[in-house]
Amino acid sequence: MAIAIIIPARYASSRFPGKPLALLGDKPMIQHVYDKAVAAVAGDPDVKIVVATDDVRIETYCSKHNITAVMTPTTCRTGSDRVIEAADKIGLMSDDIVINLQGDVPLLHVDILKAVLDEFWNQPATKVATPVKRLRWNELDALREAKKTTPFSGTTVAVSTQNRALWFSKNIIPSIRNEDDLRKQTTFSPVYQHVGLYGYQVSVLERFTNMSEGTYEALEGLEQLRFIENYIPVQCIDINPDLPIHHGIDSPEDLERAKKILAISS
Repeated sequence: MAIAIIIPARYASSRFPGKPLALLGDKPMIQHVYDKAVAAVAGDPDVKIVVATDDVRIETYCSKHNITAVMTPTTCRTGSDRVIEAADKIGLMSDDIVINLQGDVPLLHVDILKAVLDEFWNQPATKVATPVKRLRWNELDALREAKKTTPFSGTTVAVSTQNRALWFSKNIIPSIRNEDDLRKQTTFSPVYQHVGLYGYQVSVLERFTNMSEGTYEALEGLEQLRFIENYIPVQCIDINPDLPIHHGIDSPEDLERAKKILAISS
């Protein structure tokens, strides 16, 4: 079983054109993301790291900085479509594993990416995996507050006793009865927040990209619900609750916030 980390990087973002090449500190965003992948792999030559782009400017940058890049069609509708195109171009087989590391998550903690890689190394039967974080009560309070102004930020997930995803939602799930009592019993709430990072068996991703958009996927605006609606099990990886969750960068304003976070942590 081969594993590849593929980083989809589209230039023509409607909200932030040229986003992958926007400077964050002293280097472009795409370089930050690539460096995270390199750190997670820790020199393992069996894991390929590839940028999948649709623009010669990103390809040129990658070429100049010894980053493997493949060109994919501008017609790819989603990052998942771009990833499966790239997987085919680099010769991955149906049983191989691909990690979809979005090109706009420069602040992703390396340990989260490592956790996804470890899941596939240690559990070869896993077909789809994604990380989740159980929220402390104060973190849940902060998410609730954020949703007052940006209701579609932050995705939560209900998980089974085997850590399989039961449902994803932009609403906060589950609803909690007797919350005051629960707060007295434990530091942690029963709410898990989803981290937007995925690993798939290539054959499953290919099947996924050939499926029609699901009813609830369209309503929630959550691509991962297509798995649930088609009975494809999604394994949730419970990450260290001390790890921070940073959202992807979708706008110039997000980039400015990321610069401040980077300055504080460096």
